[in-house]
Amino acid sequence: MTIDLAALPEGFLWGTATSAYQIEGAVTEDGRSPSIWDTFSHTPGKIDNGDDGDLACDHYHRWREDIALMRRLGTNAYRLSVAWPRVVPGGDGPVNTKGLDFYDSLIDGLLEAGITPSVTLYHWDLPQVLQDRGGWPARETALHFASYAAVVAERLGDRVKHWTTLNEPLCSAWIGHLEGRMAPGLADIAAAVPASYHLLLGHGLATQAIRAAVPDAQVGIVNNLASVEAASDRPEDVAAAHRLDGHTNRWWLDPVHGRGFPADMRELYGVELPEQPGDLETMAEPLDWLGLNYYFPSSVTDDPTGPIPHVRALRRPGVPRTAMDWEVEAAGIERLLHRLTDDYGARKLYVTENGSAYPDVVRPDGTIDDPERTDYLERHLAACASAAAKGVPLAGYFAWSLLDNFEWAYGYDKRFGLVHVDYKTQKRTVKGSGHRYADIIRQYRERGRDAA
Repeated sequence: MTIDLAALPEGFLWGTATSAYQIEGAVTEDGRSPSIWDTFSHTPGKIDNGDDGDLACDHYHRWREDIALMRRLGTNAYRLSVAWPRVVPGGDGPVNTKGLDFYDSLIDGLLEAGITPSVTLYHWDLPQVLQDRGGWPARETALHFASYAAVVAERLGDRVKHWTTLNEPLCSAWIGHLEGRMAPGLADIAAAVPASYHLLLGHGLATQAIRAAVPDAQVGIVNNLASVEAASDRPEDVAAAHRLDGHTNRWWLDPVHGRGFPADMRELYGVELPEQPGDLETMAEPLDWLGLNYYFPSSVTDDPTGPIPHVRALRRPGVPRTAMDWEVEAAGIERLLHRLTDDYGARKLYVTENGSAYPDVVRPDGTIDDPERTDYLERHLAACASAAAKGVPLAGYFAWSLLDNFEWAYGYDKRFGLVHVDYKTQKRTVKGSGHRYADIIRQYRERGRDAA
């Protein structure tokens, strides 16, 4: 697979991404309080195989080893998340110094290794105490989020300049409050819609708080977006695709770009937004960059009796699929990068997550060859480079994920890592895809404008 590395700009960030609950473990150490994911993962029947994130990858104790792995891969950036319940265990109020100390040491370790830290403030692990007080459907949570953002920015902002407010608010609101498949496990649109609103309000307030503490901060938001197409040219299917686009893409992109919430989706949801004067302006705080998480496209048909947004995804024959049963289509990431540039005027874009799960087989000699994941990586990097060659302001790519980890409701069965983790021993082994990623990065640096 040829990747046009000459199309990628100087200073391109080659990174990997993780999140706190998926890798840290140490859920009761050094003053950390339970998050909604601790509660959800310990609720019978919610997680495959009864798994939980109590130990995960034990990154809390093994972070030095994991930084060494990043150096082996040759990456120059790392996207991590801070655990709110580790830093402010009560959700608001007293700060847990030991929790901040951990991230302080981690940031120093990254910088010593020549790796730029990219810090996400919220990757779904709301303190359970705030959930008990109403969670994201309550306006107060957005205010508490801004206060927590200020605490972290004030402590780390002398060294961290690249900040993400929210990771995938769609998952928090829709999957967590409408579908019930993620924490906090609700299935109530009357909770989901205000949760979505307050998440974006929290984004705006946190952006203000970060910039107040770190005037030279680069602040963005990360959305998981879908390249949506209608399964046929029937008007019903075309309308279905537009609804899914509204549910998955426009509802999250329009408000932060000053367009307010899409009128057609407000009508579809039928839930009054908890609007207050000035909220939309706060949500539309100017972005320094925009993050795209992309995994698969969607081909949909109308399903008027199905759940909101009344669409049904179709299985397209002959299209390869991952172990998550997700379609593989690298062209989708290029379409989305162009859309964010052309329709939303993005000045700087990062692919903040992109990756694939496949079953891994450890050979007798301990190595792991994962050709399907390697092919997925190459194809999507080639699509990213193609977009950059056509003018998309792409500034970096973060592979999901550095490590195999706790994959939310799927537990530990689904492996996305460039590095294999033996969960019994915590042994780390770089997979074939990790070695290939390292080769691509090396070629970019050594051959500059040559192709991989």
